[in-house]
Amino acid sequence: MSLPTALRADLQVVAEFIPTKAKVLDLGCGDGELLAYLAHHKQVQGRGIELSEAGVLACVRRGLSVRQGNLEEGLADYPDGRFDFVILSQTLPFLNNPAGMVFEMLRVGQKAIVTFPNWGYWRCRLELLFTGRLPQAPAFEQQWHDAKRWQFFTAADFADFCRWQNIIVQEQVYLAGNRRIHGRWPNWRARTAVFALQKQ
Repeated sequence: MSLPTALRADLQVVAEFIPTKAKVLDLGCGDGELLAYLAHHKQVQGRGIELSEAGVLACVRRGLSVRQGNLEEGLADYPDGRFDFVILSQTLPFLNNPAGMVFEMLRVGQKAIVTFPNWGYWRCRLELLFTGRLPQAPAFEQQWHDAKRWQFFTAADFADFCRWQNIIVQEQVYLAGNRRIHGRWPNWRARTAVFALQKQ
């Protein structure tokens, strides 16, 4: 199994949340970078879902259990509580029904971990203020008119959503590149947010 030399910063945070030998479902798993890391370092029982054929083939080459599927169609194939953790990294803003996906993650998993770009980041705010144009997602180059279009939300918006839906936020980690943000105004200072969630 080929292993990544270093995980992306948000995926490193996710890996730290996952205990040894957990049952994990990685949604939109890409080339299997995180799953391969978790299988090697945490001995997880991992599965993945990936839309792109290239991503699925890359996962198979790594020896991972991954199926091709569209997250927009939901997770009806999986029973309630099937996994210890369900992971969705950098994909939530690009789904047509992000709230529904969070609910599905918490149905099939005991816990859910999501990572997403934070449009509350100060550079995004200034770009909108001074140019009158919608900012790029932090750390992404996709234009507003490219498919799939993203849905703007900030780390503060997501925290509000969790509170309104009675979802427990167990952990929150804020990142500016590879650096973790501590102290005041994380929604202003962070380019990326990582939330670990659990049902009430």
